[in-house]
Amino acid sequence: MAQPQSILDVRNLKKYFPIRGGVFGRKVGEVKAVDNVSFSVNKGETLGIVGESGCGKSTTGRTILRLEEPTSGEVQFEGKNLVRLKGEEMRRMRRELQMVFQDPFASLNPRKTAGEIIEEPLQVHGIGSAKERKEQVKELLRVVGLDAFHAGRYPHQFSGGQRQRIGIARALAVKPKLIVADEPVSALDVSIQSQVLNLLEDLQEKFDLTYLFIAHDLSVVRHISDRVGVMYLGRMVELADRDGLYENPLHPYTQALLSAVPVPDPETKRERIILSGDVPSPSNPPKGCAFHTRCPHVMDVCREVRPEFKEHGDGHFAACHLLEK
Repeated sequence: MAQPQSILDVRNLKKYFPIRGGVFGRKVGEVKAVDNVSFSVNKGETLGIVGESGCGKSTTGRTILRLEEPTSGEVQFEGKNLVRLKGEEMRRMRRELQMVFQDPFASLNPRKTAGEIIEEPLQVHGIGSAKERKEQVKELLRVVGLDAFHAGRYPHQFSGGQRQRIGIARALAVKPKLIVADEPVSALDVSIQSQVLNLLEDLQEKFDLTYLFIAHDLSVVRHISDRVGVMYLGRMVELADRDGLYENPLHPYTQALLSAVPVPDPETKRERIILSGDVPSPSNPPKGCAFHTRCPHVMDVCREVRPEFKEHGDGHFAACHLLEK
């Protein structure tokens, strides 16, 4: 059986935002939004990234696409380091890399019609004639489940689910290979979420897409992802295939997250793991393991030494000193 081919390799990615203060706006600190994150995404798969709000998952996605410039690290896409690409090189590469944003209303220009919004990427990259672009817009609307007449409507005339479909159509316009979906269903009603998730799965099969799917809803991530990475305070703490992570979580933080997922069977009782304390500030993360201030199994070594993110069998990665015992 052939080994899966990696399309995206992220190595030691960091994104620090400066904190400025005083009259002259001097740098007085920095927020470590993404702190030395490494992972790979295989061609044709969906890698889900989960974690609490503020853990850095959305910033990771934006930094990979260079919507935020990385502080350091490498982002290899099909063998090319995106961090080193300049100007026109990066602009051409954006045809291969697209994003679906969390808020479908804020990400659409209210002064443009749906047709103009979807056509804009085609114009930017000089794809097709005006007539060909109009036909392409109609086809894209059909592909995402909308009618051709919707091209003449403005964003405020659509429902939330329809607006997200327009955002997906815009991302598909330039025929990308990788789509970063940043919580694409979190702003939608539950009934609409399933429709959009099913649409994303259908499009992945039809267009041979690879997804980096960012979310905080663990049940949604389990439904759509092949592998799942868990982030905490800007760091990746666990990464495994979907079933391995949900059935055998290794990191105490992952165990706590999964214990909070509702079980549909009222007869089934799950032991809830309640974490004490608050998430530390990313501008002043704790020494050693970032999770040690809330971990129920904390040891002395956790307070001093940062655990190595490494494999513990069958492609299951985790960063925890407990696994060394």
